[in-house]
Amino acid sequence: MNDAPAVVVTISCPDREVAARLGRELVAASLVACAQLFPIHSIYRWEGQVQAEDEYLLQAKTTEDRLEDIERFVLPRHPYDVPEILALPVQGGHGPYLDWVRAQTR
Repeated sequence: MNDAPAVVVTISCPDREVAARLGRELVAASLVACAQLFPIHSIYRWEGQVQAEDEYLLQAKTTEDRLEDIERFVLPRHPYDVPEILALPVQGGHGPYLDWVRAQTR
């Protein structure tokens, strides 16, 4: 069994369609175990201006050793010039679920 630490990856997307497509493709490629979509409202600075946009946040469960592959997979498929791709460490969790995450990302 792989003992790679579990992580949660967040990727902001311009709309539900992009988030759902990326989520499906990441799961199909076994890069993530599952993906969830959340509507969000983002406020950020871009090109010197404060912006505000409705977006969708793709949250995916995976393992730390898949992060480079996920970035290489997402970048050419994402419409943003500089997409958010963040990995947050999982500090604990239900052991059988974490084992399932590891098994699904092999």
